[in-house]
This record gives sequence, structure tokens and C-alpha cells, in this order.
Amino acid sequence: MNSEQLTELAQQLRVDSVRVADAAGSGHPTSSMSAADLMAALLANHLRYDFDHPGHPGNDRLIFSKGHASPLLYSMYLAAGAIDEEEFLTYRTLGSRLEGHPTPRLPWVDVATGSLGQGLPVGVGMALAGQRLGHTPYHVWVLSGDSEMAEGSVWEAVEHAGDQHLDSVTLVVDVNRLGQRGPTRHQRDLDAYGRRLRAFGWHTVEIDGHDMDAVDAAFNEAKSTPRQPTAIIAGTRKGRGVHSVEDREGMHGKPLPDAASAIEELGGRRSVRVQVARPAAPDTAARTAPRTGPVQLPRYDVGDEVATRDAYGRTLAALGTAREDVVALDGEVSDSTRVEFFAKEHPERFFECYIAEQQLVAAAVGMQALGLAPYVSTFAAFLTRAHDFLRMAAVSRASFTVVGSHAGVAIGQDGPSQMGLEDLAMFRAVHGSTVLHPCDANQTARLVEATYGLSGVRYLRTLRGKTPVVYGPDEQFPIGGSRTLRRSDGDRVTLIGAGTTVHECLAAADALAGEGIPVRVIDLYSVKPADEAALQAAADDTGCLITVEDHHPEGGIGDAVAEVFSDGRPAPRRLVRLAVGNQPGSATSGEQLRSAGIDAESVAAAVRLLTERVMV
Repeated sequence: MNSEQLTELAQQLRVDSVRVADAAGSGHPTSSMSAADLMAALLANHLRYDFDHPGHPGNDRLIFSKGHASPLLYSMYLAAGAIDEEEFLTYRTLGSRLEGHPTPRLPWVDVATGSLGQGLPVGVGMALAGQRLGHTPYHVWVLSGDSEMAEGSVWEAVEHAGDQHLDSVTLVVDVNRLGQRGPTRHQRDLDAYGRRLRAFGWHTVEIDGHDMDAVDAAFNEAKSTPRQPTAIIAGTRKGRGVHSVEDREGMHGKPLPDAASAIEELGGRRSVRVQVARPAAPDTAARTAPRTGPVQLPRYDVGDEVATRDAYGRTLAALGTAREDVVALDGEVSDSTRVEFFAKEHPERFFECYIAEQQLVAAAVGMQALGLAPYVSTFAAFLTRAHDFLRMAAVSRASFTVVGSHAGVAIGQDGPSQMGLEDLAMFRAVHGSTVLHPCDANQTARLVEATYGLSGVRYLRTLRGKTPVVYGPDEQFPIGGSRTLRRSDGDRVTLIGAGTTVHECLAAADALAGEGIPVRVIDLYSVKPADEAALQAAADDTGCLITVEDHHPEGGIGDAVAEVFSDGRPAPRRLVRLAVGNQPGSATSGEQLRSAGIDAESVAAAVRLLTERVMV
């Protein structure tokens, strides 16, 4: 389209943004109006996308990081013929695909946005996959608001893109000066953004975002700049085209006061339809199916002492050999997480994300949207930094595996800053998640293999120290299951552990057996979903359950077990929780477990006390 036609399209996008927000009685039309010229030029002249085949591997990726500008995105879909007028007017209504912020309920939306500062990190992950893995060329376009440029996650992504020379990424910054409650930090100082981006190795183009010739030229420049990501920094005016709201405070997130007069001021409704250019790549509709084959899992002998993190690293490498869509991402701790085993065998599919946990998780979200199977690894404690990305991954219907190592006080002398003690609670709270905590090497291998192909966010917790191998290499561990390791008809108490506490429970059970106190021991390796049948049977048979976990008491294994009985089914007479209730310091692993009251001796003491009080 020429400039005149693009201007007409931009006005149509503004009109449609105004009227759809007015119909819904809510939305962000003014934030949409500021970026309308930018997106009109992109849609008509630069985007390569086959709306009939959203799975086409050559499709460009368009991410509205400023997801509140959804009226603009849906107006683009209307102009492209992807949706019709009837669906367009269902915006923000119950059951509509056109939600207040975009989600993958729409096939053309790769990831959910709305929590600001996420679009660019996800886009960087997509560009990394395209650059490293030789996928069909596509460009990644990210529309960002100026307010979200204050988010630290943006600058993690900016640095990573610059370091990796990701010239397939273009960030379009809509500098409209106004945030939610007033002016942004830099207002309309375009060079304030440019200086920072250039310092990280970006090519920048600073333009008037309402000069259509400049906008169109900027997109051409972005596509032709080699070995540098490009940022188009566009000065715009919020509410552009309607005098009563343009560049005025207090209009954020509100329909226009008089939509009819605003539409008239914008020149009235139009019916421009855009024939979006399709990808230049052959229309294969989908990437070639990844190679699959049997996984040669590592095997460990019962009685050996092996760290579950070691078993994870070796299993991941084996999984990568059998499944070529598996990619591994790590936060500069691969020698500790043991992802180094994968990196040595499959270097082209290993992505070092450095100490930038938000970018680490965001890259996985972007890669899984391309059909890859990411495994994300770092210390369990550091994953808390990325919680918002994990929360939004669930909104994105994303599927990938996260592995947190160095969990619990059992790591020893490094102290509390390195101890994952909140991770089980954090991942259990993620919608649709699976949470696993293996106790030995063979169990770890089986569970790592089982995570491949599962839907949703999967979390697997690994340990720093070595633990005894208690299961044979051919044993199976279904998701949602458990294993009963000690059992008799006379069991008086059930001990429930996972990970390192399974071994403490076994040692306590053996000591108690010598005193004539038989106890049942359950390895609750699947924390979510939990094995309701086994827990109910244990409650019925023994009446008393004691959960033992190397985790804070809130949200972990104790809560997972208690929730099984929260639906009104018969509950145990007693449910006791042993967990890390203190603030740890530096000490040996054994001293840490003892101080927290979750070592074998403490567990046995709790059983004795319970049997004295209850079993009289």
C-alpha cells in the first residue's frame, strides 16, 4: 500500500478500536490509537503471515507485548479477514475468543500477553530458535509500550538479543508519553530509549510514529539491518485523532466518552481489507515431524549413591538423542544442574541464558510455541524470580518442563539464599501444572522421560547431594502415582515423604520397627497430581498421617495431602506436618535436616509422640 492507503487503513484501525471498546463498555482504545499507524504499515506492507494456516513454519511472529492494546490487534484481524464483524463485536464477552488481553484461544496468537515486559523476552526465544536451529526464516515483531520499558525483564531480553546478534527481532516501541496514571519516566524523549538500546548493541530508528512514510521506511530498515536487532522508537500521541482525548491524562483504559462523535472526527467507518502477504517459504503447513525413537535411559544399581541432579542431566542427554525437538536452557549453572551433559552431546540445542531467569523461562515459552520441547534448568530458589512468566505461561497454554536443583535445606553449608524452600508451593499454584519430586536416580530418569509430551507447565525437583538408589531401573512411576515402600497389616502411622525425606522416613521406619511400632512409608513422588487412592487407603488403614518435607510448611507436600481430604471424604484422625519452619543458616546437610526437625530421628520421635497420645 502507498502512504495514502496506509493512512486510511490506520484511521480504520482507530475507528474500529473505538467502536469495539465502546460496544464492550471497557478496553484501551487510546493505547490502540497511538500505535495504529505503526501497525497499519506492518500489516499491509511487511508482515508475512498465512491466516489460513497459522501453523505454517514460515509465518512471521507478531507479539503485542502491550496486550492491553487488544482492540488494535483485533481490528487488524478484522481488516485481514481473519475474523468477521459478528465475532469482532463479541470483544470482552463471556465465551469470546477476543479476550481483554490476547491469548492463544485465537490461533494467530502465540502467547498470552498483558503482564507487561514479557513480549520481547518471549520473542527473543523465538528468534534464538530460528537462528540456532535453522528453521524456516521468519521475522519476530514485538509491539511494546513505553511504560513497560521500565521492566527489568525487557532489559534482560535487550542484552541477550544484542549479544546473540538477533537480526530477526524488531522491537516497535510506542512512545505515547502517557502511562496508566500519568506521564512515563522519559515521556517523549526518544533518544533516552535509543541511547540505552544502542548500548546493548541494538540498531535504532527514531521516528515520528504518525509520519507514514517514515514508519514504512523504518520497517524496511529493520528488515535489512544485518547482525543487529532493531528497535523502531516511535513518538506517538495517545488517543491520536480525537481532540478530546489525544495526549490527555486520565483516559487510560476507558472507552471514549462519546464514541459516535469520535468516529465522525476520525472520518467515519471504513471497510478497507488487507491481503496480507504470505510467507515466501514453501507452504509445508507444518515443520517436519521430529525424529523419535526409544530413549536409552541411564541405569543405576540398587544401593548405589547417586544425586538425582546427575540422573536428570544424563537422562536429558539421552532424551535429546531420541527426540530432536528437545532443547535445553540453563541459567549459567549447567555444571550444577548437570545440563552440561546435554550441552556436550547436543550443543546446537543448548541455550545459555546466563543469570537472567526471566529471559530463561520466557525463551522456553517462545520456543514451545514453535513446536519445540524445552527443558529449563536452574537452582530451585532462583525460579522465584521468574514466577510471573510461569504464571503467564499457564495463560498461554504453554507446555514445557522446568527443573529446579539444589532444593531444600539438604544442600548444606551454602545457606538459605541458595535453598529452594518455596518452589513446590509456587509450582503447585500454577494452573494446570504437574509437580514431581523424585527420591532416587532411576525414579528421576523415568520421570524426566515421562514429562516429555505432557501438557502444561511441568516441574521436577532435584537434589544436590547423593541419595541411595532404592528402585530398580525397570520400575515405572506413572504421573499421579506414589510408591509404598513399607507396609504391614498392623501399621499404626503412615509417613509420607518425597525426595530426600523418603530416605529419612525409611530410616525412621526401620528404627521404629525395632521398637515394635510398624509404620507405613509412602513416596509421594507425584506431588501434583497426588495419589488420592493411596492416601485415602493409608488414612483408612492407619488413621494417622505424618508428612515430612524439605520445604516450608506452606503450600508443599503437607498441603497437597491435606487437600485430598478437603472434599468431605473420610479424613485421618490425625494429620501432622513436619517441614522447614525455621530460618536455616550454614551447616552440613545432616545438621540442617536435624535442625529443621525432618531427619530420621525427628521423624521417629514424632511417631512415638503421636502413638503415645492417640494409640492408647
